[in-house]
Amino acid sequence: MIKSHGFTLIEVLIAMLVLALGLLGLAGLQATSLTNNVSAYNRSQATELAYDLADRIRANIAGLITYTSVLPANATAQSDCVAVSTTCTAADMAQNDLYEWNRNVTTTLPGGAGTIGVNSGVYTITINWDDNRDGNVNTSDPNFQTTFRL
Repeated sequence: MIKSHGFTLIEVLIAMLVLALGLLGLAGLQATSLTNNVSAYNRSQATELAYDLADRIRANIAGLITYTSVLPANATAQSDCVAVSTTCTAADMAQNDLYEWNRNVTTTLPGGAGTIGVNSGVYTITINWDDNRDGNVNTSDPNFQTTFRL
């Protein structure tokens, strides 16, 4: 009867291989988790930004035409609307709101862009961003869309 003491070299190598595969799987899981976390964060930011614009529109009903006739990317800052002013008209406020909102969308989300549309009294705010960071905002990237009535 032969007594065996300790581990053989093959047993140690097999144990190291199993451990290495487990750690590689864990690293892959961590990378996927981080990617999904960033995606969820961007979706939360898009939701917040869409509701922000909807609230701005509800607060400035008199400037409603401006919100739907000016593209957010073409809106300009209105210096008379930055502080409390009597010279800021409802249209100026809407233009300033669109400018600030577009600036927030483009700085918060990678490749972010937003639009607003109206159809039969239903307002639709859509925000697109480059979630997979391939440099293009396309159909493989998510978008957030919310609708509301006034």
